[in-house]
This record gives sequence, C-alpha cells and structure tokens, in this order.
Amino acid sequence: MAEAFLQLSAEDRQEALRVAADRSGRPAHLLEKDVWVVWALATLFRSSIGEHLVFKGGTSLSKAFGVIRRFSEDVDLTYDIRQLLPDLVGDKLEALPETRSEEKRWTSEVRKRLPAWVSGTVEPILAQALTTESLAAAIRSDDDKLFLDYEATCAGSGYVGPSVMLEFGARSTGEPATEREIKCDADGLIDGVLFPFARPRVMRAERTFWEKATAIHVFCLQQRLRGDRFARHWHDLVRLDDAGLATAAFADRDLAHAVARHKKMFFPEKAADRSVIDYEAAVNGGLQLVPTGMGATALAEDYQRMVEDGLLLEDAEPFEELMARCKDIAERSVFA
Repeated sequence: MAEAFLQLSAEDRQEALRVAADRSGRPAHLLEKDVWVVWALATLFRSSIGEHLVFKGGTSLSKAFGVIRRFSEDVDLTYDIRQLLPDLVGDKLEALPETRSEEKRWTSEVRKRLPAWVSGTVEPILAQALTTESLAAAIRSDDDKLFLDYEATCAGSGYVGPSVMLEFGARSTGEPATEREIKCDADGLIDGVLFPFARPRVMRAERTFWEKATAIHVFCLQQRLRGDRFARHWHDLVRLDDAGLATAAFADRDLAHAVARHKKMFFPEKAADRSVIDYEAAVNGGLQLVPTGMGATALAEDYQRMVEDGLLLEDAEPFEELMARCKDIAERSVFA
C-alpha cells in the first residue's frame, strides 16, 4: 500500500528524497521544499477561501504551466480585491480606482485589512491542517506574508532555507485565471510513495509575462535590486519566450494595457533621475529589459548565486547569453 510522503518518518523521508534526487538530478533539499510548496497550495485551495485566491508569479509558471525549469520557493497569491474591499470597489467593472485620491483610500484599506485577514483567516487554516495531519512544521505570519517553517531532512548550501513564504496581495482580481493541476517534482519517482498535489486557480501566463516584464523595466530604470533572487525574473522571461508566450503576450494588447493601467494606479515608480516611469510606454514598444552600470553588476552577482545553489536546474545559461535574449525580446516587442 502506498504511503503519503509527509507521513513517513524523518529517516524514510530523507531516504526517499535521496532516491528522488538521484533519479531526477535535482538537489534533495529543493525537492523537499517543493513538497511543502505543493502541500500549502493544496491546503489553501481546497479550503473555503480557495475560490477567491489566484496563484501567480514564477512558481506558477514552473508548477502549473511547466514553462520554466527553475526551483521557485516562494508562493505568490492574490486575494480578490472585491472580497477584501466590497464596500469600496462596488460594481466597478475593472476593479480599479478612478482617481489618485481613491487609490490612496483603497491602498490604505488593503494595508489595514489584508494583514488581519492573513493572520485571522489564512493562518488558522494552515495551522489546523498541520495539527490534523501531525506534520513537523509551524506557521507564522508577518504582515501580508505567512511562513511555513518545516523540519528539514536534507540541507543545501544555506541559500535556500527550510521555510516556504506565502505572500498575499489584494490589489487586483487576479484575472484572467484558470484552474490547473500541479504535482511535486518528486512525484512518480518512487514506487509506493504518494506526494501532495493541488488544483489551484492560476493567473494566465501571458499576464505573468507582462507583470514580470514591467518589473524588469522598472529595475532597469532604477538600477537597484529588491531583495535576493531578483534575477529569477529575467530567467523566467526567457523561458516564457521559449514557450511562445512572449509572442502571445505581445499579441494581447488589451491585457498589456490592463497591466499598465493597474501598475500605473497601484504601483507608481520613479526612475533613478526621479522621472515618473511610464508603464503605457513600456508595453507599447518601450520595454527596457537589460540593465546597465551598477544595476548590471548587481544582477549578475545575484544570478550567479542562484546558479551555484542549483535553483536554475538545467537552464543555467551564461549571464551574457541571458541578457542577449532579453535584448531580443525587448526589440521584438517594438514591432508587436
């Protein structure tokens, strides 16, 4: 009879991961973290809040669409703004504020209500599941984030720790989204061992392309990293292009403008010269995807750290090659 991986003893989990690592060529500590990522998604999307959540970001590209081949350890989730702010959003078709003062009110309320919802609604769901299943892990909240700290049986270099971060946003509807099945990377590698699986609602990959492309555009104009592993966005963009999704995103002009309007309203940014970054110009052929100066140096160093810890698996092309591909994507966007 098959046994659930997370119900095995620590010794048996370690042995199973060693076998899965040998058969897949992937680091055991990353396979273990992936199990907890999928477990967290399965728990949330089968709960009462699942219908109002959307799984997005790089992890969704890897787990739900299979278009990137890197380990993505953090989970990005959107809670429908219409559920969090029903009194403010009302029946607005696009669920966007119409003025800057209205945006400030919405954002202020999101910042108040979202952490309370995360700690008061989401944290108990995960904590109860851990207790019910007698799992060696704990859940803690920090503002709009939850951290699932698990008892690791395998260790890496220290770049990836035994904790899954679930980050929640609530300034969009998360649409367009579709339900997708996701499995653990170790699934099917070991006879007699069952791994978690989930069926989350997932943001369409074309929207994720524009979300990442505009984030990269901002970085190129500001020349500063926002945390470790920021280089993942460039890697993801090229993998999306490999899958034909950059071309599909270029063709979906309505979606491109929707992302630009959303970011212009909720995430205004200034370039290093203090000028306001124009998202509409970016999605209309003005994308900058290759940084210069100190920005390029910082990005190259972050990328190398990701490569050294095995996060990019078999797709770890040289940094210069990655930048050349991104330059090509930006140039093609001009003629879309």
